[in-house]
Amino acid sequence: MTSSVQDVLLVPADVQDLLFREARTANTFSPEPVSDAQLRAIYDLVKWAPTSMNTQPLRALVVRTQEGRRRLLPHLAEGNRAKTESAPVTVVLAADLDFHENLPTVFPHAPNAKDNFTDEAAREKVATLNASLQIGYFILGVRAAGLAAGPMTGFDAAGVDREFFADRPWKSLVVVNIGKPGENAWRERLPRLGYDEVVSTA
Repeated sequence: MTSSVQDVLLVPADVQDLLFREARTANTFSPEPVSDAQLRAIYDLVKWAPTSMNTQPLRALVVRTQEGRRRLLPHLAEGNRAKTESAPVTVVLAADLDFHENLPTVFPHAPNAKDNFTDEAAREKVATLNASLQIGYFILGVRAAGLAAGPMTGFDAAGVDREFFADRPWKSLVVVNIGKPGENAWRERLPRLGYDEVVSTA
């Protein structure tokens, strides 16, 4: 990307690189720990990003103990287990299917807002869509903290839900390893579609 194009954006070029151009999905991690303070800072930043009606269905399970890892690993695709074992922290990101129960506090001016979500199937669709948006923001937040994210969808979501969320209305969507990249962390970068291949005008 030329400097003239970079200058169109308000965010400095080095921040653009940190969040997008030079950021990669990590497949190995160093033993440097990830603190609860870092995870809190990431969430406290990305919680402000937009969703439909400002709903906030994203829920997160932080897995950092050996016992938690022992329970999680069998539900991951075989190719995802070694990197998860090496990551200092792994977060299961899920959608709360009862997110609407929090709407009266989200919308103090509309105390009956949750009445819009009485249909269970429609509510799950809203929860999944908006939690997925929040997952994208979360990954950018991890990068903004100077950490690498390794998001994975290769896992048995139903198994994870039974293992960890049997008593909660949470539906797991993505598992993300987080930490400083280790040796040989990056695979070859695949090409991206260009603007003219993606964008049309009506």
